[in-house]
Amino acid sequence: MRLFTGIDLPESTTGSLERLLDRLRPLETLKWSPLYNLHITTHFIGEWPEARLDELNGALGAMPKPASFPVSIHGLGWYPNPHQPRVFFAGVEGGQELHDLAKATRSALEEIGLEAEERPYSPHVTLARVGATASLQEVRQAIATLDSTDFGRFIVHRFHLYVSQPSPTAPGSRYTKLTQFSFAE
Repeated sequence: MRLFTGIDLPESTTGSLERLLDRLRPLETLKWSPLYNLHITTHFIGEWPEARLDELNGALGAMPKPASFPVSIHGLGWYPNPHQPRVFFAGVEGGQELHDLAKATRSALEEIGLEAEERPYSPHVTLARVGATASLQEVRQAIATLDSTDFGRFIVHRFHLYVSQPSPTAPGSRYTKLTQFSFAE
């Protein structure tokens, strides 16, 4: 099973991003993220044996419960850089609380044998994967004319364990929530 933990986006934020994607999709053939897959990853797990799923859920469920916290989705960018992009994303600001959640998740997973993540946590919402032949000129021009790059603000009350599976109806994967982990109220 290919797994990750993440935060679901509310409909209001997904709606704002949908309007952006509706404007940009016709301009360039990229691997655009379907709306039903938009989320904020808190930790990528990768391949995990289904036989150990209860152990994984137990480790995540035993994490200290954080208090709910605000997150805002704003700004657009390119990973690893604007000159040779592989990913087009919307920025995420969740303050120290979001970074603490990612760190606690990483620690809980390391305790059950997952290798430590070397890269620093960089929260974002992946909007598209960029191929080597994409010109992006029209996309960049359209972004420059946007009135706003604020896509929503919401309170996070939970995170989920997701499974990534090949989509039966479209290229790419579909992300399905397996388990919900609620915060302290």
